[in-house]
Amino acid sequence: MEKNAEKQGERIFHTFRPVYNEESTILILGSFPSVKSRENNFYYGHPQNRFWKVIAGVFNVKVPETIEEKKTMLLDHGIAIWDVIESCTIHGSSDSSIKDVIVNDFSEILENSKVEKIYVNGGKAYELYEKYAKQKTGIPAIKLPSTSPANAAWKVERLVEAWSSIKQ
Repeated sequence: MEKNAEKQGERIFHTFRPVYNEESTILILGSFPSVKSRENNFYYGHPQNRFWKVIAGVFNVKVPETIEEKKTMLLDHGIAIWDVIESCTIHGSSDSSIKDVIVNDFSEILENSKVEKIYVNGGKAYELYEKYAKQKTGIPAIKLPSTSPANAAWKVERLVEAWSSIKQ
């Protein structure tokens, strides 16, 4: 029974808050936190995920190490981050296994910031946003290549170049 449940995945809830303030002008959305991110209770917690290196590269700043440094870097550059999904059934960290989606409510961020553009980190986040959130926000998303280690075809330098479009 247990092994079958493991193969099917389990319903997991997003347990940490979005990062934003009233000066945030862009929102970057992932799909759902990985196992490592859930363990660390913060975004892009897997050491092989290039998100923090890419954002630091875009703005030519030191790669942040602590959660506080990461939040500061984001907010200093007008960036809000969150995920499309509030809860779902998922096996491990596999985006391809995501089912039974409940989408996050983006009204809090949109009503309490200056966010005008939404970017998504990778194809799955884009697909989920388009299917579950775009109609509610009324804001089209701009798809960026995934910073996940699964997107091995994209090296950090190429990701930084593609992600430079987030600069205001």
